[in-house]
Amino acid sequence: MLSLKVFNYTIGEFQDKTLTPDQVKREWIIGRATTCDLVLATPEVSRVHGRIGYDDGQYYFSDLGSTDGSRVNHETAMVNQRYALKPDDIIRIGDFVLAVQGMEKNLEPTISNHKIPETNVASWTQEELTVKCIRIIEETEDVKTFSFVAEPAISFAYQPGQFVTLNLNVEGKTVRRAYSISSTPTRPHLLEITVKRVPSPPNAPNVPPGLVSNWLHNRLKVGDQIQLSGGPMGKFTCAKDSNVKLLLISAGSGVTPMISMARWIYDNAGQQDVVFVYCGRRRKDIIMEQELQLMAARNPNFHLAISLTQPEPGETWLGYRGRLSEQMLSTMVSDFKERSVYVCGPDGFMKGVKTLLGKMGLPPENYHEESFGVGKKQAKVTSPSKTTQLSSNPALRLQGSGEQGAGEKTEKPSSKPAIAFIDSGKTVTCDDQESILEVAQQEGVNIRSGCMQGVCGACKKRKRKGNIRYEGQPDGLDQQEQEEGFILPCIAYAVDEVELEA
Repeated sequence: MLSLKVFNYTIGEFQDKTLTPDQVKREWIIGRATTCDLVLATPEVSRVHGRIGYDDGQYYFSDLGSTDGSRVNHETAMVNQRYALKPDDIIRIGDFVLAVQGMEKNLEPTISNHKIPETNVASWTQEELTVKCIRIIEETEDVKTFSFVAEPAISFAYQPGQFVTLNLNVEGKTVRRAYSISSTPTRPHLLEITVKRVPSPPNAPNVPPGLVSNWLHNRLKVGDQIQLSGGPMGKFTCAKDSNVKLLLISAGSGVTPMISMARWIYDNAGQQDVVFVYCGRRRKDIIMEQELQLMAARNPNFHLAISLTQPEPGETWLGYRGRLSEQMLSTMVSDFKERSVYVCGPDGFMKGVKTLLGKMGLPPENYHEESFGVGKKQAKVTSPSKTTQLSSNPALRLQGSGEQGAGEKTEKPSSKPAIAFIDSGKTVTCDDQESILEVAQQEGVNIRSGCMQGVCGACKKRKRKGNIRYEGQPDGLDQQEQEEGFILPCIAYAVDEVELEA
């Protein structure tokens, strides 16, 4: 046990802090961020400033590359250098003084025999779940992290890289939006999403800004409750990847599922070799930069490479500059062909990275991307037994069963499409401009849904008969599911008489 007296000599504020190691907890992070174990809330303190650790009966202090540095007694602390602590030592961080009041050593027998108490904590299910916001962290000027817990407590079981759907009431309307989970399942009692504010486009000021992202930034407060719908979703995860070499490439807020994966790998102390490539405009736009640097400093198998496209004038930046290129990527990670590659970011960024990696010879089976949140893709028509890709030329698009070849002209059915919901015993004629999910919701047929973009697969149902067209790509289904007749009603539209198991 380490006893500290913490005081700010400029304002005369005092507090006592006791650090007690156990079998799990052997280090404590000090900094300005509210996620730190010891929060020192002044501008002179970095978000993640330093660390006190316990090892083999000894307490140590380390500076983690802070902006203004630290001092142990009268010595300036070198970055990532461990300084053994003893009673009456003084650590100076900004305007704060941390005085070591006392310590107990030789705790190893107590620690090794420590048993974490069992708790009857429920697991996360696919049902609606009410959670409470307990913390809001300002990551950058336009990005915030929202931390949630469930009451009563549950264990948030999910895979790193998955996303969750928020079910919100915004201006009197029910709105669903999916966000990648930025926390890690190794810390199961807390769920976090990291959200970038979406303004109106600079060249189109009349286009409304992002509805939900701005509502979260402007309206959600600590203590507020929201609903999560459908449990964790998505197939974008490295959790089941057997490759010991990973390459994570992201840009902008696309870093959020990558942060979850990186935290998961770090917490599990695995042997995977990770290269984390993060592309941004300016340094102040880099989300969780200090945490990423901390991971790289403490894990020799975690390699961080940041590239800026628009560094601030006069800013000292010794990292990579410009957009990803063959030369840059080869310098960052020469063995990229041996790695499983995960990519997330704006649609144009992902397309560019995929093209670049393909040109450089990455095996296609090694490439994975998070298509969540991207724009509409080519539409499809499916028949009961086969799928036909539509041409991008409207004159060649198929309207019928998909049995004809591309370019053959078919007539649009004269009668309105109909949907038979077999399990519910309802048959409904519908407008071909309404998705099957929209029709089901209007008729009171319960189909679980999530992203509403064909990505998560939450709404998948088996189609027994009939033809549909897709407004988008059914990324939430694998090939076997499609061959077994499953469709995604959220982006599926009936072409003729459709029978659905719902």
